[in-house]
Amino acid sequence: MAQVVRALDGLYPPSTAEAWDAVGLVAGYPHAAVRKVLFAVDPVAAVVDQALDWGADLLVTHHPLFLRGVSSVAATTFKGSVVHRLVTGRCALHVAHTNADAAPRGVADALADLVGITDRRPLEVRAATLTDGSDPDHGTARGIGRVGRLAEPTTLAGFALRVAEALPATAQGIRYSGDPDAIVTTAAVLGGSGDGYFDAVRAAAADVYVTSDLRHHPASELRERAQFEDGAGLSGTPFLVDTAHYASEWPWLDYAVEDLVAALAADGLTVDARVSNMVTDPWTGHIPSV
Repeated sequence: MAQVVRALDGLYPPSTAEAWDAVGLVAGYPHAAVRKVLFAVDPVAAVVDQALDWGADLLVTHHPLFLRGVSSVAATTFKGSVVHRLVTGRCALHVAHTNADAAPRGVADALADLVGITDRRPLEVRAATLTDGSDPDHGTARGIGRVGRLAEPTTLAGFALRVAEALPATAQGIRYSGDPDAIVTTAAVLGGSGDGYFDAVRAAAADVYVTSDLRHHPASELRERAQFEDGAGLSGTPFLVDTAHYASEWPWLDYAVEDLVAALAADGLTVDARVSNMVTDPWTGHIPSV
């Protein structure tokens, strides 16, 4: 276990996580053997059952099981019952959250690759340092989100369709805001909830911004601001493409499997790692307006 955790921490240094975040090993014995590793977005009960049914020794999730302090993990609580299932099933739990958002080949890069963003850079640069004070990226910029040029210009509607085809299907689907026929040549992406980064998107001059969980007031105010400041009506940028939270972060899991296996192989170690195929988006249905 300790060697696998060390490899994960090398890929996603805990010191690069946001101060409010909770990452790293949540449950498990450091000296336990690890032969099978399952990666998933959410540490929900159904994913834990899947990990145990497969015989996984380690479950790695993007979202934390405990983001805030708790006073009990009794099995009479739903999160406590998850811990007890993991412990009795001899399966550890490790979390890579905002440290995976910002990492090379992390959540942002995986999403940027899928929607075709090239010549990209972080949307908001963050310094990356290890506990010994060294730079894990050797001067390469690390940070939240990505912004860059699209491989080929397209319309906003065409770009939204590309996003819909690239991401896992969810009940929400894809929503967009702006002139559907407007041409977009640059894009920004941020997996998960991203309406707190609207100023960075405007500063980056991105034509379109792909993120999740867009709320009415922040989205409305951004579009009003863009139309007013650009004097361009519906063509004021950035346009918005809103995805399901789970869907925007799921593509990273394939990269995580590949990179963990490669990191361990470099040390002469082998594990069987795979991505959970379980959709953990909480929404199960959608009825279009009539």
